[in-house]
Amino acid sequence: MQLGYAPVFYLAAVLGLEAAMQRECTIIQALQDKLAYQRRLQYMKHNFPINYTVNVHFQEVLRPANITSLRVQRVGEPSLRFLWVSVNVQVLKKVLAVLPEKHPSWEYARDLFHLFEHLEEEYNSYDQGNVDALVWDVVEQGLFANAGSSWKAVRPKALLDNCAKVMWLLYGALCR
Repeated sequence: MQLGYAPVFYLAAVLGLEAAMQRECTIIQALQDKLAYQRRLQYMKHNFPINYTVNVHFQEVLRPANITSLRVQRVGEPSLRFLWVSVNVQVLKKVLAVLPEKHPSWEYARDLFHLFEHLEEEYNSYDQGNVDALVWDVVEQGLFANAGSSWKAVRPKALLDNCAKVMWLLYGALCR
């Protein structure tokens, strides 16, 4: 009798994952629109003083090379996406912290931040026990970094350029 229910539970789990992936891809499509090159250029370069930088923790500069390196170390794709979301939520908090509300880029950064918050909600349902230890260490270092951790001065546009490149690397084939 119990064996007859196994396919039903499997189908329900697959449909649940499919619905979650669909919500995630909807947010990613909105992020792709917001992170278009012309928008990054206008809001994160032209609206800032020349050579303006934001101080971020070294772990918060997430480049495609970092993702490739983690893939070589056999870190799972869900863990990499969790890392990307966590890092960019922190980065956008720092960008928003330096912008006054009247700044022409404030609304753009706030909209990006809200999209990442929605994506983070999707990942909060993801069991953190399933996050690879290597990724969890990086997330903890970025989120709970102490005063002695290394800081890096990075241009806001470079942070969002990295964000967009990593997004395409992680979601390009998944959310077409």
